[in-house]
Amino acid sequence: MGDDERFAFEVRAQDEGRVRTLVLNRPYKLNAFTAPGYDALTAQLTAAAEDPGVAVCVITGNGRAFSAGVDLDAVGTPEGSAELGVYFNAMIQRLATFPKPLIGAVNGLAVGLGATLLLHCDLVVMDAAATVRMPFVALGTCAEAASSWLLPKRVGPQQAMWMVLSGGVFSADEMVANGFALARAPAGQALAQALQLAQQLAAHEIAALVANKALLREGWAEQIVSVWDRETAAMKQIAEELGPIGRTPGPAKGR
Repeated sequence: MGDDERFAFEVRAQDEGRVRTLVLNRPYKLNAFTAPGYDALTAQLTAAAEDPGVAVCVITGNGRAFSAGVDLDAVGTPEGSAELGVYFNAMIQRLATFPKPLIGAVNGLAVGLGATLLLHCDLVVMDAAATVRMPFVALGTCAEAASSWLLPKRVGPQQAMWMVLSGGVFSADEMVANGFALARAPAGQALAQALQLAQQLAAHEIAALVANKALLREGWAEQIVSVWDRETAAMKQIAEELGPIGRTPGPAKGR
């Protein structure tokens, strides 16, 4: 992995009882992901999965964004797209197989991967001022991170179609109404409310939490991998048809 400090990405971890909070900490770039960011989140999720003292994990962002998606500056570096793809794939595999309850606390805007990452969370709490946008059509590409399968399961086929094809900006109220999020928190309280939910879950036996999540998500991991392969093929086809003009460049796998 490249060592360019411009693309450094920290994921902070802190525990409160049996709840671990992971904070995407690159606020000056709206927590836009780089290859080190994918790798850092994968490592922190693995650590939480393997720690017998962690029952529930919460993901949030530092600053005014949950995440603005991929850092396009990182895409433009030599071999940047390929490097992003390698670490992105590992992160998606980790999210797909994460065994414990995972809660997203959306503190601000969630765009692109910042939005599709939330589809891998079991529960989502959104700040009253937070927004979600999936701008794939506007960027000349397609849905990623298995969101073409996960989104219809979360919000239904017509809402999913509208969210993706319109590329619109959706409010916390809209996301709660369509089922994308479980709850809307008062301004500045998304993490606090998510932690309350997490502590309620963490009061139960970890083995029971893991077993029930596995039952509720039976077959999801395999499906996510298969869908991501289809999305990647679609991205490549679009790129070939559009050529270098008229599209925003992105990583071969992952945005």
